[in-house]
Amino acid sequence: MRQVELLHGAATDVGRVRQVNEDAYLVAAPVFVVADGMGGHADGSVASRIVVEEFGRLATTGYDATRGPDTVAEVLRVCQDRITSHPVDPSVPLGRTPGTTVVAALLVEDAGAPAWLLVNLGDSRIYRVSRGRLQQVSSDHSVVQELIDAGQLRPEDAAQHPDRHVITRALGGPRLEEADYFVLPLAGADRLLLCSDGVSGLVDDEGIAQVLGAHPDPQEAAGALVAAALAAGGDDNATAVVVDVVGWEPEQRTSGDGGA
Repeated sequence: MRQVELLHGAATDVGRVRQVNEDAYLVAAPVFVVADGMGGHADGSVASRIVVEEFGRLATTGYDATRGPDTVAEVLRVCQDRITSHPVDPSVPLGRTPGTTVVAALLVEDAGAPAWLLVNLGDSRIYRVSRGRLQQVSSDHSVVQELIDAGQLRPEDAAQHPDRHVITRALGGPRLEEADYFVLPLAGADRLLLCSDGVSGLVDDEGIAQVLGAHPDPQEAAGALVAAALAAGGDDNATAVVVDVVGWEPEQRTSGDGGA
């Protein structure tokens, strides 16, 4: 696969209301992750940390870029097993176990060319910026999104809906839920944003686009997005990971591989 040059930045904050930051993130090129431990559940921070640990192991050991979805599916299975086997605090209500959302971006090979494999489980989000235009790639696994898809709720009313924080898929439940996978050519995303709902729930798409457009440096962009979420109330943990594709070059061939 071609050698890809990336720039990236990340920021997180506990927010103005919560006592514990249950978000976790991984920036280990070419693997990037945001996991939002489920608030109100036992040890949500443990669940999100497990996700970061397992994807971090993948980044360290390497992976077959031609088998991205299979590789990620196995990582998610391991995460699910570890989360569900974690001892539950006896003080929490019966049946409540750790849980977490996850969004991830990994460089893979698609039809012989480098591409992003984007993965979503829960209501954390993945956005792309292409030619200056922001677009949400992932689709929330939430009650509110189901109502929107069914035509029973207007998107502009979602932020005020009483069930806006109720998600329908996550890691750590009674069974391993199916994640959504998207393959995106590198040319289709000048910039990626992975964020928890502590950002996207308080900063609308127009605001996100403005912040990303105002900060060419990915670290500054990530910090500014988290700051914007805090300025909007900061009622949840807020995490943002921003990744820029700077360029890519063909792999160097060796004299023995048939190259000219």
